Amino acid sequence: MSDNDFMKKTTVKKSEPSPAPTPDAISRHLGSRVKHLRSERGWSLESLANASGVSRSMLSEIEREQANPTLAVTLRIAHAFGMTLAELIEIPSASSAVSVIRADDKAFHYSSDRYCRIRTLSPLNLEKDVELYEVQLQPGGALRSAPHFEGTREFLTVQKGQVRVESAGDAELLHPGDSANYRADQPHAIINASEGEAVVILVVIYR
Repeated sequence: MSDNDFMKKTTVKKSEPSPAPTPDAISRHLGSRVKHLRSERGWSLESLANASGVSRSMLSEIEREQANPTLAVTLRIAHAFGMTLAELIEIPSASSAVSVIRADDKAFHYSSDRYCRIRTLSPLNLEKDVELYEVQLQPGGALRSAPHFEGTREFLTVQKGQVRVESAGDAELLHPGDSANYRADQPHAIINASEGEAVVILVVIYR
């Protein structure tokens, strides 16, 4: 098919403007976002309560979408995560069919320690469905995980360096361009096996 034929067959439909998010939509988004950010940092509800000054019971209700927190409460939670209020409650515009996660969006950055940096590449509302991460491991770094929910699998592709993948007592050495998938409902680990930095793309699928 020529370019001209393609252009003749292609039509552009003007999208209708979408309504602003409803209060219920904002509440659902906030609950999911707070839970995701807390989980990424490895914080308990008690830890977030201590950092924000918001009671544990209130935080639990927010995460379960059973509370509509005041502006002051939401601001305390945002500051506890080192974010502005807008960064915490921002909902991607529904007027666009393309949702973007910017590389410098700190809400999607999480460092477990100085040897391991994790960046979330998938939308927060897909948590516990499918999750996509970029994992950067410094020399000597490793990402070791306890078993996830039964049936969970991880799919990994090496972008840079070499890594050793361990799962359920087995191990494989992977090089740039190599991919592997393995059980994540068993103890598992991704270990930098190179002298320099290693970078992998990690997909977690829950069943």
